[in-house]
Amino acid sequence: MQKKINIQNKKARFEYEILDKYTAGIQLTGTEIKSIRQSKARITESFCEFNDKGELFVINMYIEEYAFGHHYNHNPKSERRLLLNKRELKKLEKEVEAKGNTIVPLRLFINENGWAKLDIALAKGKKTHDKRQNIKDRDNKRDLARIKKAYN
Repeated sequence: MQKKINIQNKKARFEYEILDKYTAGIQLTGTEIKSIRQSKARITESFCEFNDKGELFVINMYIEEYAFGHHYNHNPKSERRLLLNKRELKKLEKEVEAKGNTIVPLRLFINENGWAKLDIALAKGKKTHDKRQNIKDRDNKRDLARIKKAYN
């Protein structure tokens, strides 16, 4: 049985307010998928951009070089094309251009068919006071859980 691959971008939920979520396929080469299956990838610093043709690319996603790849290995930080429906691409492009939103990857995983998928989100950047409020709420929840545990 194959282990589950679930690489998350926890920083994105703190830095951005999530407006809409999509699941996109990724166009990869052979050695890239092998590295992802070994959980040797990072999406923390990555973001998504449209090119001139209206195609969506994930930028700055790090996939470590495959150990047994030799001269057929891939570039670790190359741009990778995301595969979505035309309707979804047009909607996302319109949202990004109009309101100053951005597209950030949330999670990289391999589905039951063995395909690498990327959960992306249309997001709006949070202000500093919003981030402080999130930290405060998280601390309050943690304190409440401790108090409940002490009384049980």
